[in-house]
Amino acid sequence: MDAVGTAPRRRREMAAAISGAGRCRLSKAGAGRRPPPARVRVAVRLRPFVDGTDGAGDPPCVRGLDSCSLEIANWRNHQETLKYQFDAFYGEKSSQQDIYAGSVQPILRHLLEGQNASVLAYGPTGAGKTHTMLGSPEQPGVIPRALMDLLQLTREEGGEGRPWALSVTMSYLEIYQEKVLDLLDPAPGDLVIREDCRGNILIPGLTQKPITSFADFERHFLPASRNRTVGATRLNQRSSRSHAVLLVKVDQRERLAPFRQREGKLYLIDLAGSEDNRRTGNKGLRLKESGAINSSLFVLGKVVDALNQGLPRVPYRDSKLTRLLQDSLGGSAHSILIANIAPERRFYLDTVSALNFAARSKEVVNRPFTNESLQLRVLAPVKLSQKELLGPSEAKRARSPEEEGIGSPEPPAAPASASQELSPLQKLSSMDPAVLERLLSLDRLLGSQGSQGTHGLNTPRRERMVLMKTMEEKDLEIERLKMKQKELEAKVLAQEAVDPKDKENSSPTMLRPLACRTVTIAKPLKKAVVMPLQLIQEQVASPSAEIHILKKRGRKRKLESLDASEPEEKAEDCWELQISPELLAHGRQKILDLLNEGSARDLRSLQRIGQKKAQLIVGWRELHGPFSQVEDLERVEGISGKQMESFLKANILGLAASQR
Repeated sequence: MDAVGTAPRRRREMAAAISGAGRCRLSKAGAGRRPPPARVRVAVRLRPFVDGTDGAGDPPCVRGLDSCSLEIANWRNHQETLKYQFDAFYGEKSSQQDIYAGSVQPILRHLLEGQNASVLAYGPTGAGKTHTMLGSPEQPGVIPRALMDLLQLTREEGGEGRPWALSVTMSYLEIYQEKVLDLLDPAPGDLVIREDCRGNILIPGLTQKPITSFADFERHFLPASRNRTVGATRLNQRSSRSHAVLLVKVDQRERLAPFRQREGKLYLIDLAGSEDNRRTGNKGLRLKESGAINSSLFVLGKVVDALNQGLPRVPYRDSKLTRLLQDSLGGSAHSILIANIAPERRFYLDTVSALNFAARSKEVVNRPFTNESLQLRVLAPVKLSQKELLGPSEAKRARSPEEEGIGSPEPPAAPASASQELSPLQKLSSMDPAVLERLLSLDRLLGSQGSQGTHGLNTPRRERMVLMKTMEEKDLEIERLKMKQKELEAKVLAQEAVDPKDKENSSPTMLRPLACRTVTIAKPLKKAVVMPLQLIQEQVASPSAEIHILKKRGRKRKLESLDASEPEEKAEDCWELQISPELLAHGRQKILDLLNEGSARDLRSLQRIGQKKAQLIVGWRELHGPFSQVEDLERVEGISGKQMESFLKANILGLAASQR
């Protein structure tokens, strides 16, 4: 009975203990709980029909139902429609102000709280993404409106008398063919994307411009916008060929203690549109650009699917675009996705694809948090007297008559000098014991490292006097040894001046020089020195000169020994490149013929030319015509000046070897 009765009681006690432990864990988790989730908000904008296009008189394939939902014809069954519901829907008659005030303006307040925000414009080519983000002088888009309001907010919150001081900086970049390029300071190099220890995405070397007014923003942004890569296709005369990202940072610093710092980042992203090359008619370079755009957008869709499915690995690193959007999708930003669609039936498949991506994106959940840190402020040092540094007990001991009788007549002046050398610290008696112990340990550490001018704080007064007296004696001993050394040096110099012949015998302490030795240098191996192409072109040779590939020449080299008065000279063999002008001209002409008439397979027979560069050369030749000279190869995308120089060297040497 006892065993049967105690079993339920034990189970109840174990359940109570488990529930109590659970409550403790929940309380700890509540103290450091995760930030609340924020779903990615999605807005859809339907642009009006474009005048002068095919199908402008046909009924649209998309129709809005209310301010949040729309329907589109079902391509499988024309009697049915597909319905979508989003956070906002803007029809053909909606203005730029409606889109900005309804979707973008509410997230600007998060920047002043030290949180991140991002706005993405997504959609097929020709759907109006750039118009939504940039707009026109008559109808400004999201970017100018957001910067105008953000600068106004920072002026109001960072004015005199406010607890925070605010500053705003901007950066502008584009992702062109998987290369991150700076638009504010264009350079040919590709910028790298890094991640710091806290998980923040950053780009070292990206230009940052401080802005305080909208005029400052226009002065930097308008010239940088003209640096963005655009091109003409069948669907759009000014099609964006890259993804543009405007990064605006808001730094906040607290004016009073505890001197906190906050940083909020705003990403304004104009994505390049997905393209169907059968309708755009892209060839050559345009075909390569559209391939890079579609590839990055495909990875963007994979990232959204991985986040929705909760996969352990999200492929952010598969593309530069998704790597940069790591904060915006599944990260720590308040994100807004504006999906732009077209009403024409010829854009039906692109519209359905954009709506499906937007429907998947609204399921992505971010966790914004405040980026806040503390700034350490160093207080100004305070000079205190010797009595305050000694404390009451030591000061009382110092005033006792026994202490004064034992001390020498010099001690009255010593405390003053000692107080000047002591570090300016607070009164020891009024300090916290823990702080005092740390100061004393720091003083012991400085004393062990030989720090001068900072004597032990816990050393009694009598011992300090003994230490100072010992130091003075050591200084006098050092001075006496220096004087003795000078006297010995003067005596040696005088003895050498009297009898210079017996110099070695008279100074036995002097070291004799080592016996002279001659250094033998091994004979160097023969080397082939290839001269640069510019020096080859400058060489002048007669028409009847024989063709030489390598010519042996001699070069003198100096050999020095330790006691030799004149260096010996020794000839050394080396080689230099000499090519006759006829062979050089013949080789260049043969390369030029291959560039103008050869196929991609023929071009791969040249050295330093692979499949990728051969296709680029053929595409450039179809767009711009034949090459007039070999140096025109530098104008082809992907071939630099260094590659051009190595290409000419390798191929001309190959032709010269075949002529031999």
